[in-house]
Amino acid sequence: MKIRAAIAREKGAPLSLESVDLENPRANEILVKVAATGVCHTDLVVRDGMLPTPLPVVLGHEGAGVVEAVGAAITKVKPGDHVVMTFNSCGACPSCRDHATTYCHEFFPRNFFATRVDGSSGLSKDGESINGNFFGQSSFATHALCHEANVVKVPSDAPLELLGPLACGVQTGAGAVLNALRVLPGKSFAVFGAGSVGLSALMAAVVIGATTIIAVDTKPSRLSVAKTLGATHTIDPTEVNPVEEIMRITGSGLNFALDTTGLPAVIRSAVESLGPRGACGILGASGPDAEIVLNETHFMSGGRRLIGIVEGESNPDIFIPMLIDLYRQGRFPFDKLVKFYSLDEINKAIHASETGEVIKPIVRMT
Repeated sequence: MKIRAAIAREKGAPLSLESVDLENPRANEILVKVAATGVCHTDLVVRDGMLPTPLPVVLGHEGAGVVEAVGAAITKVKPGDHVVMTFNSCGACPSCRDHATTYCHEFFPRNFFATRVDGSSGLSKDGESINGNFFGQSSFATHALCHEANVVKVPSDAPLELLGPLACGVQTGAGAVLNALRVLPGKSFAVFGAGSVGLSALMAAVVIGATTIIAVDTKPSRLSVAKTLGATHTIDPTEVNPVEEIMRITGSGLNFALDTTGLPAVIRSAVESLGPRGACGILGASGPDAEIVLNETHFMSGGRRLIGIVEGESNPDIFIPMLIDLYRQGRFPFDKLVKFYSLDEINKAIHASETGEVIKPIVRMT
């Protein structure tokens, strides 16, 4: 079938809107008509050649839409079901068998290689193969092929166009707080970086009942949003030393911290902000040569912990519907982070994300 897709053809260049051919779903695939897709920092990193995803490729990994057709082996969903498409996993490795799919032993090839397991792609144009299956979906397109492992059925009366970011960015931030760090009621929490992931973490800290909630960012506009979402304190590290200010606010240091920037110097500040027995999670993408330097005496003597986190350590089939329920209750207002764009405006949406003009752009496909 013919579909419209935004193709990354050259490193760092704007995406190209083109008409391409999409194969019918194989026995283990699901065809989804995409309603809308969030723009995530990971899409931009891949477009810019910082990860070895082959070009040309259709990116997009925060898709939401309606199932149009399913392969013969599919039992999880049926045509007409509303779904969110999240990260892909193999379902068979030790992590997957332990229901820890965010740490699937094949996470990288299943999500970043942009091919099926057999190396093929369901996308092509005039005989040219276009890499697809990015995060098991390639949802910068009007239609996508996905899999049972990465499709989550959602209520048909939920606002489908809004739900795509729950697949990655929002899930990652909220899950880091609720699943990985397991922030406790009455405790202190700080997030370093107040983008869509950081603000999702902040909202989750509010949900769980943390009483001191600090947002650290260099953009005053984001700190202002953080205040509206429940931050009790905000810190601009260009104006004050964040470690000293956090110590002033908390007295003895943080119970929990989360870095979303991936910057080693910021991670060190987050760890140095911890009180005894405090825990810091890291989830920001860093370059392959990035290293974290910590003061061993400070880190060890207080029983502090540093934890790497992928996709919020969530079980998407359970966690995404839970976030939808919290949103409907008015307790998780992630809609305040978004701005919508049409598919024709996808490069404008990407630019808004890069500049920080918009916290979470969402691209509508129709």
